[in-house]
Amino acid sequence: MHAFDILGDPVRRRILELLAAGEVPAGGIVDAVTAEFGITQPAVSHQLRILRDAGFAEARADGRRRLYALRPEPFREAQAWLERYGAFWTQRLDALDTEVARVRRQREEDPT
Repeated sequence: MHAFDILGDPVRRRILELLAAGEVPAGGIVDAVTAEFGITQPAVSHQLRILRDAGFAEARADGRRRLYALRPEPFREAQAWLERYGAFWTQRLDALDTEVARVRRQREEDPT
């Protein structure tokens, strides 16, 4: 599965957001995601499995708990792919920045 297929799902994105702060017990992920999306524990477990299989997350045992954490490699691959297209929006963002600065200068010169 391609990185953007993984990132395109809102449940998986939310799980990744939870993991961005560090290791999270599976139960904490299930509690948060079931409350926000109204899905079942098996559905959350399925999404966690997809994230593990795609390399976005890893799990380790801690006694009876499973702790999940992010793996950086797939994010680097997605970033590298996006960087190939960065010139398309960098030029437009630079133009927007120039326009914002122009409007600010104009407002400062003529506050009425």
